Amino acid sequence: MKPAPPAPTLLTTAFYAFCDLHRPAYHAYAAARLPLEEARLSVTQLFDLIASNWTRIMAEQHPSAWAWSEHTRAVARRAGRAPTPAEDTALLHDELRLSIDRIATITGTDPARVTALLAAARRTRQPACPRTPPRPSASRAA
Repeated sequence: MKPAPPAPTLLTTAFYAFCDLHRPAYHAYAAARLPLEEARLSVTQLFDLIASNWTRIMAEQHPSAWAWSEHTRAVARRAGRAPTPAEDTALLHDELRLSIDRIATITGTDPARVTALLAAARRTRQPACPRTPPRPSASRAA
């Protein structure tokens, strides 16, 4: 026997909770990658998409991961460049000052993956240190 679908009021409440939790970070991310008006339009369109597909999205294993994927794809399309997940994670953490747990929540991933992506971003961002030639030995005149 199939369970009854959730009541529309519950879906509305859950949708607004999702918006309240995710919209500020999604907007900050878009504003870091796009001009302000483009960022606003992108986030508005994303949440319109989420609202129109709410029931299906809630059936996903990780609704936040689905929404984040749609968001980053739309922002990349508008920006003309798709950053790597590591670059996105570094932006969220280093520039937007979001915690690892907050990043995991809005992207729908686990904190361990966020930590790994940050480490990867730092490795690729840091230039290799040039080898420093050894110092000449100071010889004492006897």
